[in-house]
Amino acid sequence: MRQLLFLLLAASLVTPALAAVDIEKGKRLHDKQCVGCHVERYGGDGSQIYLRTDRIIRDRAALDQRVATCNAMTNAGLLPEDEQNIAAYLAQHYYKFK
Repeated sequence: MRQLLFLLLAASLVTPALAAVDIEKGKRLHDKQCVGCHVERYGGDGSQIYLRTDRIIRDRAALDQRVATCNAMTNAGLLPEDEQNIAAYLAQHYYKFK
């Protein structure tokens, strides 16, 4: 019985990580939570943070970490799945990682 409970608990913890990302939701969250700060720092529409030649994000893992760091630093209160959605939007729209 304990093994069954353990397996059910483990499965419930893994399931959210396997959920599909929502790129459109990521865009909406990005526009609402991120753009203002990026405009303050980089001017224009804020997208220069992603387009600069000396950008530090070189792969998806670094992008995921940066989104999580920004969330923590700004106290945005984004959920982990929100961070994943934003990172997926950025990866598709700006970074186009191979």
